[in-house]
Amino acid sequence: MNINRRGFIKTSAIAGAGLTLTGGLARASGRTAPSDQIVVGVMGVNNRGNAVGRTFATREGCEVAYLCDVDSRAPVKAAQSIQEALALRDRDGARVPEAVSDFRRMLEDPNVDAVVIAASDHWHTPATILALQAGKHVYVEKPASHNAQEAEMIVDAARHYDKHVQMGNQQRSDPRSIQVINDIHNGLIGRAYYAHTWYANNRNSIGRGQQTTVPDWLDYELWQGPAPRRPYQDNLIHYNWHWFWNWGTGEICNNGAHELDVARWALGVDRPVRASSSGGRYHFNDDWETFDTQVATFDFEDGKSITWHGRSCNGFPLHNRSRGTTIHGERGTVLLDRSGYTLFNENNEVVRWMKPGDVGEPIDAHRLDDATTRHVENFLNTIRGLDELNSPIETGQRSVMLCHLGNIAQRTGRSLTIDPVSGRIQGDDEAMALWRREYEPGWEPSV
Repeated sequence: MNINRRGFIKTSAIAGAGLTLTGGLARASGRTAPSDQIVVGVMGVNNRGNAVGRTFATREGCEVAYLCDVDSRAPVKAAQSIQEALALRDRDGARVPEAVSDFRRMLEDPNVDAVVIAASDHWHTPATILALQAGKHVYVEKPASHNAQEAEMIVDAARHYDKHVQMGNQQRSDPRSIQVINDIHNGLIGRAYYAHTWYANNRNSIGRGQQTTVPDWLDYELWQGPAPRRPYQDNLIHYNWHWFWNWGTGEICNNGAHELDVARWALGVDRPVRASSSGGRYHFNDDWETFDTQVATFDFEDGKSITWHGRSCNGFPLHNRSRGTTIHGERGTVLLDRSGYTLFNENNEVVRWMKPGDVGEPIDAHRLDDATTRHVENFLNTIRGLDELNSPIETGQRSVMLCHLGNIAQRTGRSLTIDPVSGRIQGDDEAMALWRREYEPGWEPSV
């Protein structure tokens, strides 16, 4: 059964009465896009999706036809943002995207070639599978899965439906990162054997939420979608859902997904043989369920390891940076972040430095930046048959699986033994019980 197929007719009728932008241009009846014109719909445009939507809309040969969000205010702001970005590129008069509340409206349109998914974590895999079943290519933001089972499922779906699925870990398309990691693979620091990743922020307390009436601008039922139903409370939407297990995946999947991907890429490792984690929710006493402090370690069978150091509520930087990765080898160390990299020899002397501006702008989650632009263009060119994905979903989920394993190790309070072939936990039924999640009846994803 496809996701909520039983209720699709009813909800489609409701969505048909959804928001349409004032002055918006309806899609031309029977329109056929030229072979090099890619038509896109964007799901989740309140935050990161706004920036990614602008990036797609401003690429030559790409048109954003739909902006979808359960917050009725968000598509209006996103459409204005897109129009402003197009005007700066002398592309006034481009089609104003249609605003919809139910993303399945986009899937019904045969002219839509690809779907961008930037909604909450619990929607990433279910929405991707529905889009693939509708014959669409998918660009899905990290982590792309809410749990380890979904990490397997989304990869299976991409293979089964034979469509391109790119994960939005845009550093895979950053020229600085590509250059130095290729150099590491070619012996820049000798044998690279250890990577340390970190992220530090000063996030505030989310307090104790109060159950209250759902705002009139929010379709909370559709926002919950595949997740088991919980009452609406006033400290959940738009961002704090990250810290609730029912919808989010914690800081390790929120920001660690980027840094752990860089580390795994640099070391050239695949699946770990052991995962352990320590930490907890230390800084505030509030509704936050995931961890604000976490140190997770992943060991690989070829004598290499990766550590994740996350501090959500204490922003003390490492190496004067709030986030980044150090890759350590026999003959030196590389310090790599979104702005560039520094190469140190074995005496800790700087021997190479590439800074912002040397090759494009540093990555920025909220605006058009060079790496995101390159990542989007790579996805579009792959659809055109001109390129190969820089971050196919299988590669992305190998890294995200580290995040899931770190969370499982932390929640069970013990080290996990991992099968390096299957990637699954061995000899621990309690840990494997956290491999998957429960779904709202009728919303179970299947390939």
